[in-house]
Amino acid sequence: MSKPFDVLVVGELNVDLILNQIDKFPEVGKEVLADNMTLTMGSSSAIFASNLSTVGSRVAFLGRLGHDNFGDLILSSLQARGVDTSHILRATTHNTGATIVLNFGEDRAMVTYPGAMSHLTLPDITAEALQKARHLHLSSVFLQAGLRKDIVALFKNAKDAGLTTSLDPQWDPAEQWDVNLQQLLPHVDVFMPNINELKAFTHQDNLTTALNVIKPFARKVVVKHGSEGAYLWNGKELLHQPAFLNKDVVDSIGAGDSFDSGFIHRFIAGASDQTCLEFGALTGAINTTRPGGTGAFESLALVKTIAATTFNYSF
Repeated sequence: MSKPFDVLVVGELNVDLILNQIDKFPEVGKEVLADNMTLTMGSSSAIFASNLSTVGSRVAFLGRLGHDNFGDLILSSLQARGVDTSHILRATTHNTGATIVLNFGEDRAMVTYPGAMSHLTLPDITAEALQKARHLHLSSVFLQAGLRKDIVALFKNAKDAGLTTSLDPQWDPAEQWDVNLQQLLPHVDVFMPNINELKAFTHQDNLTTALNVIKPFARKVVVKHGSEGAYLWNGKELLHQPAFLNKDVVDSIGAGDSFDSGFIHRFIAGASDQTCLEFGALTGAINTTRPGGTGAFESLALVKTIAATTFNYSF
């Protein structure tokens, strides 16, 4: 029997207040000016869900919001991109999270107020919700304090329910990296860190030695490596996908999440590893042509236009 959703995204929800065209990073006690500001839906999980829906997957989201204007903005943004929001929980006891982003060239600094996202817990992710989807994706585990201690149980529940799974851990603000990968990764079909996250998890200083640490208990490992492209270890061989280079980067917010959306869109369709890598690299690059994590994904038609005109790629 067909399930109503291809992917259930479990994760954090917040708005992004993005300041662009800054002359230099601010110093304590001093003020700098930004020539451009954008208030938009943020969070790794929401960007992934929104862009995955835009490229054609059926997506539902499960997370927590406050009853406030920021929460309303996030709900309307997800719904506008076709994401099912019926599993999102709202409460008056916590405000919706927010991230202030300072962009300086291709670098950025961020300050996040977690708010309601810290209070999502394992009982919120019901068996009924899992059974409605074919695949589970989780992002930003370190921003979800209420869920982190039960992450192994969550992924085991998903696998027991017959779902495939993926995880993009994102950076640990505390730099403790206190998730037991040896227990977790056997239940994760696609582990999707960037190179810096992988090195931090494994306490290694290069891709080869970092992968060697987790190979004995990992399934697929996809490593995002910026302008060097992406790598995939599938248990037999290490594949590489060159980056689609954009000479006129607007900003790189959400590029990794957009990569994830392209990869998982192809993965759940049964595509080859190399095809998944290629489409992930494409959607990650498309992300950099517009501000914010979802600006380039307003519609599938826009995504296809950018792919053709900027990267000479048709699909």
